[in-house]
Amino acid sequence: MPPPVSVRHSEYSMLFSADDDLGKPSGTLIDIALRSAKDAVEIDLTDIAQRTEQGHFLNVWPGEHYKLIASLIKTLKPKVIIEIGTEKGLSALCIKKYMPADSKLVTFDIISWKKYPGGAYLEQKDFADGNFIQYTDDLSTKEGVLKHIDLLKNADLIFVDAAKDGAQEQRFIDNFRTIQFNRPPFIIFDDIRLWNMLKIWREISLPKLDVTSFGHWSGTGLVEWKNQ
Repeated sequence: MPPPVSVRHSEYSMLFSADDDLGKPSGTLIDIALRSAKDAVEIDLTDIAQRTEQGHFLNVWPGEHYKLIASLIKTLKPKVIIEIGTEKGLSALCIKKYMPADSKLVTFDIISWKKYPGGAYLEQKDFADGNFIQYTDDLSTKEGVLKHIDLLKNADLIFVDAAKDGAQEQRFIDNFRTIQFNRPPFIIFDDIRLWNMLKIWREISLPKLDVTSFGHWSGTGLVEWKNQ
């Protein structure tokens, strides 16, 4: 069916009841979301937006997730941040701008930012201080996880922004369950309202909170991970 209104972009989704969802929001998640949503108002990503052809998207909020992600970084002050899915690097730049000076951002993709089709928004100078690293390894495989297990065990925040095909994300989750995190991290899932992501998000039984109203129009989910 076509959308009932004229829009630039539309996707199919579905509404689910909340009372029988096995994953309920914790007080911690609600507190983090409220503080981050409030502080997102003051986030300014104009300098990053100027690198792009469609820079206005970064400051569309609510609706896009960039300000919320940056605000979550300010709220949580994570020391080790993992991003899965570098793509052109916009989310990584937003994270890097607001992460503590002694933090580390490690982003993963199977394609180097230098070879990304159409070009990335990253520049070599972004990596100059050593607290921002990219690896071209696949964390949806057991081999990829084992290669970086010491890094992953110390993660405070993981941002999952990869294929959104309903299969790769499940492999990420299965692999996370094999890791005994030193400090159970918070995990951000992008696009949780897309059709292929509905089952993935619904079946997470850990404390979780849908923060789409303050994040990405296609869905933003926050999980308080617990060692399995």
